[in-house]
Amino acid sequence: MEIVVLLYSLPLLYFIFIIWKRYQTRRDQHCYILDYQCYKPTDDRKLNTEFCGELIRRTKNLGLIEYKFLLKAIVSAGIGEQTYAPRIIFDGREDSPTIADGISEMEEFFFDSVGRLLRRNGISPSQIDVLVVNVSMLSTVPSLSSRIINHYKMREDIKVYNLTGMGCSASLISVDIVRNVFKSCQNKLAVVVTSESLSPNWYSGNDRSMILSNCLFRSGGCAILLTNKRSLQHKSMFKLKCLVRTHHGARDESYGCCLQTEDEQGRLGFHLAKNLPKAATRAFVDNLRIIAPKILPIRELLRFMAVWIYWKTTTSPKSSKKGSNRSVSPNSAVTSSSQAPVKPPVIDFRTGVDHFCIHTGGKAVIDGIGVNLDLSPYDLEPARMTLHRFGNTSASSLWYVLGYMEAKKRLKKGDRVFMISFGAGFKCNSCLWEVVRDLNGGEENVWNDDIDEYPPESLTNPFMEKFGWIQDEDPSTFKMPL
Repeated sequence: MEIVVLLYSLPLLYFIFIIWKRYQTRRDQHCYILDYQCYKPTDDRKLNTEFCGELIRRTKNLGLIEYKFLLKAIVSAGIGEQTYAPRIIFDGREDSPTIADGISEMEEFFFDSVGRLLRRNGISPSQIDVLVVNVSMLSTVPSLSSRIINHYKMREDIKVYNLTGMGCSASLISVDIVRNVFKSCQNKLAVVVTSESLSPNWYSGNDRSMILSNCLFRSGGCAILLTNKRSLQHKSMFKLKCLVRTHHGARDESYGCCLQTEDEQGRLGFHLAKNLPKAATRAFVDNLRIIAPKILPIRELLRFMAVWIYWKTTTSPKSSKKGSNRSVSPNSAVTSSSQAPVKPPVIDFRTGVDHFCIHTGGKAVIDGIGVNLDLSPYDLEPARMTLHRFGNTSASSLWYVLGYMEAKKRLKKGDRVFMISFGAGFKCNSCLWEVVRDLNGGEENVWNDDIDEYPPESLTNPFMEKFGWIQDEDPSTFKMPL
């Protein structure tokens, strides 16, 4: 009898073992952020108003028309006087960069931030199992990842990924690579290094679509320590819940809106096309369609569906026909009774998200996301303040925004942080993090020296006050003062 019971029990025990094994495997596939370290360059690399004026003045290919364009762009960019530039700019050699300038700019960041991150967490470089480096506009031989491995003497069997050309959304691509490695490898530590090299990429021509990048991009970077070790979960800061990547590279108009290219005079620069906002909106909407069901509660999805159906059925198409006594734009919706414009319903992302970590691509990017998601000034504050203090630091900008939230002591256990980034290609990547423990701002948070000054009473920079006289100048008589 006992043998019969045992024989019947074996399949059940095996079934229980399989379920337990799969449960344990899934637990080991989770992706956590243990710590991160944003880079803060030295004060001698700050771009104040006076120096920016000198920099523009010594760019010989610019004239009054370009000066007026730059003034308007800088004043409306939302960037302050505390941002940083590479040393080559202060040496006056931006027109003649060398490969050594780009490498030295990156190494200054690598050796500062990666070193701080490892020391603070008591981790030896030999313990790192995965290294992912993304710097879009600098490719060297040996690779930048090899330079990090050489400097820190990492292991011979370390898994290495070196990304170039991925644009401002590259840090979430790097996180996605780590997440996929963690799915097949247990008990691993990974470091993501994200930055951009500006030294070889200053544009010295007069093409407006390429001048704009000089106004927006600034020096910065971040090193991020991730793990799937179960023993380190309680020490972690964030847990990755989901990540979605959208790529519109197959669309010619999206592909061509952000390009590193040469102008008519053969000067290398970064072209930002007029259709960039349209391409970004398309990628953003497509990305939201995929990630919304993953991060929002069912009640909000059902509410939005009901409201959307009601809006579609009650909106009269007759209002746009000829003979209507009211002028209505093609994109407007009006009710049949009052003929007043009716906005389409908006899904409320705040039902599933507590904090919004938005890429600081520019003031228009932040404001556009705010309008599309119906966000409050409080929701947009971290991105706006990061843009003002550090500028657009490309792929690393998300982590400066996250650092602001942490320094303001906004991040509490269980909170959900929604990251949104855009990049050339054209790409939109987003992800949701869950805060694992209360975060009160670390000792080496990049915002510690400035957080009490933010938000300031006004984000208006002094460029208009100092250089506003340019707007009244006549091109036929204008001469730049020495």
